[in-house]
Amino acid sequence: MTATAVLPPAVPLPRRPADPAPPVATPRAPGRAATYQRVLHQLVRRELRTLADVATWAPDGECARTGTLTRHAGLVARLLLHHHAVERDAVWPALLHSAPEGARPAVAAAVAGWTSSCARIDAALRDLDTAARQWACSGSGRAREAFARACRRLADDVDAQTAEEEAILLPLLDAHLTDAGWAPVVRTARCGLSGREQLLVLGLALEDCSAADRARLLGGLPRGRRLAWRLWGGGRYRAAVVRLRGAPPAA
Repeated sequence: MTATAVLPPAVPLPRRPADPAPPVATPRAPGRAATYQRVLHQLVRRELRTLADVATWAPDGECARTGTLTRHAGLVARLLLHHHAVERDAVWPALLHSAPEGARPAVAAAVAGWTSSCARIDAALRDLDTAARQWACSGSGRAREAFARACRRLADDVDAQTAEEEAILLPLLDAHLTDAGWAPVVRTARCGLSGREQLLVLGLALEDCSAADRARLLGGLPRGRRLAWRLWGGGRYRAAVVRLRGAPPAA
């Protein structure tokens, strides 16, 4: 037996560690401000399209049906006008205040573009109110068609305006306005809706929400309102949607 045969086997050396893989960036969850904006935009876009569709087959001279649709148009218009007022008076000033100095010119330019486009939307909302009142007074097919056209035209305008806002301004909200900065905006934003209207709007907002947005929206409500929604708000919302659309909500 040779000497080499009795030598202990060579101890394997550990391999040189591979270069660590670059960390995968975890997408930042959208903040409360941008989530609120997207949920409300979704609500308004859907309801304007729905009003345009269901108005076309509303019977002439049926006051109850006409009243249901025109009242709902008034609610959607008030909601969007209030939303624009909150953005103008609180959201965008908070964003400008929170943005670093170097980003403020871009934020200011984006807000200026929003101001111009929203002025046109607000004027169209007032035109819709006029069309709704004319239909409610006359009950005629001609007034009904004018109301439906106003809803559809406004829906197109809102689609374009909110798409631009979500592409330009909402990323700036996510980048610069923290949830802590959003909290004072929420505390000062009061729409003046009745309790019944608030529950209806809550149902409209929840209807197409993702599970995460639904949990966040409900979690941000006062305890009493969450309880009211659970006990009777959901049932009343379903009944209101059946009266409005002729079918229950999608979810």
